[in-house]
Amino acid sequence: MIKKDRIYVEDLRVKGTIGIFDWEKKIKQEISLSYEIDHDNLSASKEDKIEATTNYKTITKKIISFIEENKFELVETFAEKIAEMVIKDFDVNWIKLRVSKPGALRFSKDVGVIIERTSKDYE
Repeated sequence: MIKKDRIYVEDLRVKGTIGIFDWEKKIKQEISLSYEIDHDNLSASKEDKIEATTNYKTITKKIISFIEENKFELVETFAEKIAEMVIKDFDVNWIKLRVSKPGALRFSKDVGVIIERTSKDYE
């Protein structure tokens, strides 16, 4: 049987610098981020200790710092860099990541990208 356990964080809102226009490069805009990562829930549940699981708080804090400390023109680049960081720094095998800029497109609630990557993509 294939396990399909996931940890997820939905609609993390962080201020960051991302955009192609000069005015966007000078301000921080709201960025929405959601992610799912592979996770062995069965093993973690047997020990019932934070050390036995993938600590989503630690991952999320690193993502927030990354967003606050970096600038990108494209949402696409931004998403790739976050996915790569999570996979490499936290020994994650798979991530599904959604990054968007709410209100960036007139008449639209949201616009962004959704990517899925595995550790093999960053070897």
